[in-house]
Amino acid sequence: MSRNIGVFCGARTGLDPVYTQAATSLGSLMARQGIGLVYGGGNVGLMGVIADAVLAGNGTAVGVIPQSLLDLEVGHSGLTELHIVQTMHERKALMATRSDAFVAMPGGFGTFDEICEIITWNQLAIIRKPVAFLNVNGYYDKFMEMIDHCVSEGFISKDHRNNLIVESEPEIMLNRILSRPDFSANSEVDLERI
Repeated sequence: MSRNIGVFCGARTGLDPVYTQAATSLGSLMARQGIGLVYGGGNVGLMGVIADAVLAGNGTAVGVIPQSLLDLEVGHSGLTELHIVQTMHERKALMATRSDAFVAMPGGFGTFDEICEIITWNQLAIIRKPVAFLNVNGYYDKFMEMIDHCVSEGFISKDHRNNLIVESEPEIMLNRILSRPDFSANSEVDLERI
């Protein structure tokens, strides 16, 4: 059974080309290793870059996009599968069901929302799947400092912090995900609890 990684990332590419390079690299690596992409279904920003890289490597790219965003003509037309849903909540639930692990690449509020919800679902045992941050150009340094501050103040457990994979190189990050015992083809999600 194939394995998939859900990737959350920006609908913009950012100002530094290093972000685009990292998205291309990760997408190419996933395709070479036979790991499918599950993502937000857009053709813009880093979302479009990683999807194009996976497809260029003859990989599988599954998009999940709300109708309201598709109406703005930001949907990717060349995907292996494109699922159109009604709400952002449905989008996240379907992505969680189809993914065996999750990666946050650089992005904005939407990316923060998506990855934080997945971390919370892991914490509540709604899912048990690896969560990783591709910390390109130190993008997530301050976010991790904030999480460490929350640990030191007693609001986040050290175990939940230590469960997060944080790497700056796509290949190292992907290898760490692949070595995790909770990375499997079992995509069970307790939808009654979300």
